[in-house]
Amino acid sequence: MPEPRTIDGNSRLAIIMRGLPGSGKSYWVRQFIQELSVELVQSITEKGLCSTDSFFYRNDRYFFDAARLAEFHQLNLSRFIEALATGVPVVICDNTNMALWEFAAYQAAAKALGYRVHIQQIGDVRSKTHLHECAKRNKHGVSFKSIQRMASQFQTIEE
Repeated sequence: MPEPRTIDGNSRLAIIMRGLPGSGKSYWVRQFIQELSVELVQSITEKGLCSTDSFFYRNDRYFFDAARLAEFHQLNLSRFIEALATGVPVVICDNTNMALWEFAAYQAAAKALGYRVHIQQIGDVRSKTHLHECAKRNKHGVSFKSIQRMASQFQTIEE
């Protein structure tokens, strides 16, 4: 992962977050971008921070609708590609990305448009302690049982 101080307006970096709900993905993103210049922070927050969850908010309240999940994932991917295509220096996909196929299109688009890709996994899906923390911390009411199921289906990246 490049040091934030080495990232500037000419950087072409795509960050793909991976982790359970409540693992701290969005927290990691906030910590990362706060170390960047004001211009970069503005660029990322306005155009380069892409999260499917953002489509479920209405008037600052989260309303999950499983029937719209596929549609919102597609909208998020489109937003991500648009940010890449317009040259936003740092573009971030802040989704769970539990299975490799879930972020394959993000990764392919970034590489095709000349971006370096960094996959940032948060937390250890094999740690029972981590699973309990995720169940406590997630903002969307995902139960411990659902967290366990998601962790059991997590696909690792083959090195």
